[in-house]
Amino acid sequence: MARIVQKFGGTSVADIDRIKHVAQKVKTCVEAGNQVAVVVSAMAGSTNQLVEWAKQIDPMHDAREYDTVVSTGEQITVGLLAIALQTIGVDARSWLGWQIPLLTDDVHSAARIEDIKADQIIDRLEQGQVAVIAGFQGIAPDGRISTLGRGGSDTSAVALAAAIKADRCDIYTDVEGVYTTDPRIMPKARKLDSITFEEMLEMASAGAKVLQTRSVAMAMRHHVKLQVLSSFTDTPGTLVQNEEKQMEKQKVSGIAYSAEEAKVTVVGLPDKPGIAAKIFSALAETHINVDMIVQSASPDSQKTDITFSLARSELEKAVTALTRLKTELAFVALVHDDNIAKISVIGTAMRTQSGIAKLMFEVLSEKKINMQVISTSEIKISVLIQADYTELAVRSLHDAFELDKID
Repeated sequence: MARIVQKFGGTSVADIDRIKHVAQKVKTCVEAGNQVAVVVSAMAGSTNQLVEWAKQIDPMHDAREYDTVVSTGEQITVGLLAIALQTIGVDARSWLGWQIPLLTDDVHSAARIEDIKADQIIDRLEQGQVAVIAGFQGIAPDGRISTLGRGGSDTSAVALAAAIKADRCDIYTDVEGVYTTDPRIMPKARKLDSITFEEMLEMASAGAKVLQTRSVAMAMRHHVKLQVLSSFTDTPGTLVQNEEKQMEKQKVSGIAYSAEEAKVTVVGLPDKPGIAAKIFSALAETHINVDMIVQSASPDSQKTDITFSLARSELEKAVTALTRLKTELAFVALVHDDNIAKISVIGTAMRTQSGIAKLMFEVLSEKKINMQVISTSEIKISVLIQADYTELAVRSLHDAFELDKID
């Protein structure tokens, strides 16, 4: 007998027929002799509607009341799935975040999980009952409902798997696994049988939308084995696990992209200690996540420029925050561009294989694609380019690294 967490996203529970289909998948897993906990998202599109209603009433709404509103989507799906399971003879009950309880910090609408008191869930699983759990939500120290931010159901599922010591966490989506790149852009993209936590973390942070970055980091930290697979087929998915034995088998694992980036350059900053700290402290205080950062000297040796990338949706907030500091920081200008994409080549084999950066840069050069910012890690090379060239860059790099071929 294994203890398994199954997580179903919004497209998997988008209507009554799909909820019934999910119930059959859960029943199959139970009948195989497993203890099963199910984490579900809201029905596809319902959270967007709830968010829009809150914004229509007050764009500067109270985050605590916002959480009360947007958490209701998952309450509907857990109740419906529990009923669907009971109808086909499976003992099941629904759980909201506060009922477990799943404890979070007090940052409403972007809360982080601090603890899960899973004793009741474990007792019910051992009695043979399926626990149907609302993802995305918990309870804050003030006793109010909290939510984990968009995509938080993946994080809920992984955290629950760690708390109940599950053997595996299966993330069901509308794709059949993790691909070498987005199949919508590159039809020759190949589904990976397995990928390391490190590679998946880099792919998620670089724009791949199969798994949320926080969920992968949590799985890696707590040694939770993940599997990404489709709700709509019975084909094997992609295992996300510790370092593969044959990591030198291929040069890279995938090409990730994010076409919703922006770039900000703070021009003509005084070149002295503490300036960068003030810039990024101001951004952190407004909860803006910065990605790639480059500092370069201005023609005037007493000045410096700092460039960073961030999500396009946060550009206006960042510009406002920095404009307020113009007198204090004494910079010359603030230049920004919201037509930016980030392209990343990812693979653990970069530790041992040479020439990957050379090939990447040659391919982009041949296609007349200008690289505005370059950033590297041990297993990733990322560049910022004009968003208009996103698809060309992805397809060209996928071909150059021959990612459609099986080693």
